[in-house]
Amino acid sequence: MERLKYIILGAGPAGLAVAHTLRSHNETSFLVLEKEEEVGGLCRSQEVDGKPLDIGGGHFLDLKRKEVLDLLFQFMPRSEWNEFVRLSKINLRGIEVDYPLEANLWQLPLPDQVDFLESIAQAGCLHGQPMPESFEEWITWKLGSCIAHEYMLPYNRKIWSIDLSLLGTYWLYKLPNVSFRETLLSCLERRAGGSLPAHQTFLYPKSFGFGEVWKRMGDALGSQLVTHEEVHSVDLHNMVINGRYKANRLITSIPWTAWPLMGQLPEEIQSAISQLRYSSIDISYNPATLSSKAHWIYDPDESRDHHRVLCRSNFCTGARGHWTETNSKRKRNSAPWSYRNEHAYPLNTRDKPAAIRKIIQWAHSLQIFPIGRWGTWEHMNSDVAVAEAIQLGKRLTRS
Repeated sequence: MERLKYIILGAGPAGLAVAHTLRSHNETSFLVLEKEEEVGGLCRSQEVDGKPLDIGGGHFLDLKRKEVLDLLFQFMPRSEWNEFVRLSKINLRGIEVDYPLEANLWQLPLPDQVDFLESIAQAGCLHGQPMPESFEEWITWKLGSCIAHEYMLPYNRKIWSIDLSLLGTYWLYKLPNVSFRETLLSCLERRAGGSLPAHQTFLYPKSFGFGEVWKRMGDALGSQLVTHEEVHSVDLHNMVINGRYKANRLITSIPWTAWPLMGQLPEEIQSAISQLRYSSIDISYNPATLSSKAHWIYDPDESRDHHRVLCRSNFCTGARGHWTETNSKRKRNSAPWSYRNEHAYPLNTRDKPAAIRKIIQWAHSLQIFPIGRWGTWEHMNSDVAVAEAIQLGKRLTRS
């Protein structure tokens, strides 16, 4: 039996970040367990057609969080990254329009602009109507019927592939906030208006895929990282993992939906876990290089199975081709190369906040600390996962 102060489940961005934070604070009694051959989780890369492709979909390093950059640059210096000003597009009415749509309607032909502006002007949020609790109703209330029915609702049906009435509205603060006044001014002045989206400026490796930085972080852990070690049992009373590793504290970034298979859980926690929903995503590569200058393109057209296209040649040096992201339930067409991410996106269902709050409170009572996209069941970018893991590592070393 190997006895340690900390065992970290999962070597994705969050697990790697908390491990290196513990180490930087002179804590060496820890071990990271990862079920895959390689670390990185959804941010892994694989060589496809002679260049790297990110098998979890499009992942990029945001520049907003200094503590995240300080950590990652220890393993992959700033000189090894290219910097890009984000160019993302929406395929709408046969035209590629810059994202976010409501800030860039001016790029549409004038009659189309009028259609959308008239619709936005009739939105319930502008006329004192109470904010709806239903996701579908909220989208129309906030953005008007044209944006709702031509873009937001079909796109969300494609990416989540569930009844949209099951989604809550608590997460919609993440959407760009562009007022009607800003939208109108942008059309009159023919320029983008309103707040800027995430990853407005981002980094991508010059010579590698995004997975390279996580690979280096894993390599740096040496014997404190064990790969090919899928967690199949957790003795919660004795805090023993797989009958081999005993911990004082457990840090977990693996999906809660896997936990009922690993050991006996309290009935109320099993019930809460059963309320959590997630989607699977297929990544498919196509060697054709698109003419678009965009880094990625959102596609709400429900006649096509994919919801997003990543133009690899526009951010990966010397690469050609593109890849698509498709909800696995919608996948219809085969591709020469594809990869399925079983756990891709946690779903923001109405009952999720109460369920995950109950799970995390129970976990904390046992000295189990959830982190990352799957520990907190939050659709977060890698920089957010790393930032939160750094803060947890600091708190634990102070306690």
